[in-house]
Amino acid sequence: MRVTHLSTYHLFGGAAVAANRLHRALAKIGQWTGSVESTMLVGTSNRQETHRPEPGVVYLANNFLAEQTAFGRFVAERLYFLPQERDVSVRFQFSPAKFGATLNFHPAIQQADILHLHWINFGFLSLNGLQSLFELGKPIVWTLHDQWAFTGGCHYARGCTHFLTHCHQCPYLKKPGEHDLAYTVFERKKGVFGNARVHFTPPSHWLADEAKRSALLRNFPFSVIPYAIDQTIFCPVERAEANTHLDLPDTGKPRLLFGSANVTDTRKGFTYFAEALTLLHQQHPDLTPEILVFGKGRSYLFNELPYPIRHLGLLTSEDDIVAAYNAADAMIVPSLEDNLPNTVIEAMACGTPVVGFRTGGIPEMIGHRQNGYLADIGSAQQLADGMAFVLTHPNPETLRQNARQSAEFRFSEEVVASQHVELYRQLLNE
Repeated sequence: MRVTHLSTYHLFGGAAVAANRLHRALAKIGQWTGSVESTMLVGTSNRQETHRPEPGVVYLANNFLAEQTAFGRFVAERLYFLPQERDVSVRFQFSPAKFGATLNFHPAIQQADILHLHWINFGFLSLNGLQSLFELGKPIVWTLHDQWAFTGGCHYARGCTHFLTHCHQCPYLKKPGEHDLAYTVFERKKGVFGNARVHFTPPSHWLADEAKRSALLRNFPFSVIPYAIDQTIFCPVERAEANTHLDLPDTGKPRLLFGSANVTDTRKGFTYFAEALTLLHQQHPDLTPEILVFGKGRSYLFNELPYPIRHLGLLTSEDDIVAAYNAADAMIVPSLEDNLPNTVIEAMACGTPVVGFRTGGIPEMIGHRQNGYLADIGSAQQLADGMAFVLTHPNPETLRQNARQSAEFRFSEEVVASQHVELYRQLLNE
């Protein structure tokens, strides 16, 4: 069977990384069994990727003119939303899906037996484009990487529950109203999904439950299938080797790691991490950890932390990311709202215990006091307690082994790819 994955990006952002990892896992299954042929159709690319393409990855923007056209769709989408945005902080957190490419006649679409959608916003697919794909009559699988598919445009509802009935009075908009932009997008989605046949595969039970309660998707079928990760790459390595790779001095002190695509994204909770570190310093003066941070941007709180901090910047290679996890004693994930963070999967695959808030899909990944620590959402005190738990654990190697074993059990390429192949077969038989 031929499967074509659709993703706005190839390796930029957590959703794109997860989509590409699934494509790679399916390609390996295909090599071993011949049961599946995987292609990934990407909306935008950078020239470095185009010059060194990955097997099975096809770029819609594969020449200069196509790149400019794709950028134009992205700009048009943002300009369409600009007059309506509440403020600059929500600029990229609401997607009206007004502009997008027409893909029906692309060879990767035509040859596919199964279409598998991932994150398709920012000018890649419009709602009209989605409808035209649905009308092809091919079986469609859609991995939900956030809440966008069942809201009036936001990617995370942040406590708003209007998507349960009908979006309106949207808190992302400058002038919320009964018939605002969220209402209009929601109405359009009702039409798009009206006769669609889509099987949704959210990676977490939390996101599945949210989607099943929504007015738009409650009547669709769902299968919860987590993200895959290559555990021959993301694996434990010696601390000294990790230090050398990142040019870190071997001080003998424990390290706590925070990582995000954008450190300043309020949803990722760096402010809670900083507050928890202050509490840790006050309540456990004998603990003197070093702090590692990776990701784009620098928080204004960096200079206020009570411990030495090293900002590793945006890590682009898997070798760098693996080294960062292995250089740390714990990964801290204080996200206020999240689906199934790649950072948790990656850390556990490297044998690094995780301390995080009990929100979204995170509690499905962390076994409290088994491979990490769960804190109540928004509690900097419990986050500090979790860091102290890891740093003072009498047998830290047990925590690391538990983390690795949980990753092997749930997130291995073979396990996740096999679940998808079984679903594809089921849909084709139907």
